Amino acid sequence: MRISRVLSSIRVSIVVRAVGAGLLVLGAAASPAVADSSPSASPSDDGAAPTSAGTSFRTATEVDQGQRATASASMGDYLYWSFPADAGQRPTVKATVKLPDAHASATWQVDVYDGLRRRQACQYGAQTRTAAQGAASVELSCTLRTVRAWSEPWADDPLPGTYYVRLTTVGLKAADLGLPVSAEVQVDSKDVGGAAAVDGSLAEPLVPGVAVAAKGSDSDSDEDSETSVAVLSSIEPEDGWASGWWSDRWVWTAVGGVLAALAGVGGYSLTRGRPTP
Repeated sequence: MRISRVLSSIRVSIVVRAVGAGLLVLGAAASPAVADSSPSASPSDDGAAPTSAGTSFRTATEVDQGQRATASASMGDYLYWSFPADAGQRPTVKATVKLPDAHASATWQVDVYDGLRRRQACQYGAQTRTAAQGAASVELSCTLRTVRAWSEPWADDPLPGTYYVRLTTVGLKAADLGLPVSAEVQVDSKDVGGAAAVDGSLAEPLVPGVAVAAKGSDSDSDEDSETSVAVLSSIEPEDGWASGWWSDRWVWTAVGGVLAALAGVGGYSLTRGRPTP
């Protein structure tokens, strides 16, 4: 009887150590997910930041996330930039407009559109602000909802692809029309992780020219292919599109399975050998 008690205590000690090891694995596996959730504020080193802005969706200046784009314009102009956003990211657009010394009060607004040119609502941030008379600058921001890998056709959810930023002034007085201004725009994203993961994904990201390019690639005629293929947007996430296929859901699921197995082994070890009533 004493030997049985000793063996049982040894089994319990082994199970406790195994569970502790499993918890250590859980902490080590979850730490990369926490690190990945920090905003990507480091600027891109692939090239110089853009110093101009487009005047429409078709001529929008491409900007990588983390780059600070600048542009010189006049009050009343529409300024356009575009940037890529992949599934699991929550982009934040920040814009700063430096105003001339003498000007009347004016309201500035930053809007964000997705690859289908649907205006996306800001989850939070000062999307519209009024610069008082003589103010030196005005700052705007817009944090979008988390980009989803897939959505219903009727939904207005953000989807992977190219996003457009439009910066302009509304309610401008005629006396201020044409005054010189300078604008700065920067886009950063927070990786939300498995909390925003969904089942399903898009066949292609919503980038300019993707539909025409897909049509040209399926053509049997070389001549039709040459005339149908369009030049796709040259910007994409650092790790490529659909880089968000991995999420911390995989980690938690695997660690949960390990802990469940250890609990089963521990329960069997504690109950084995006991006399049945």
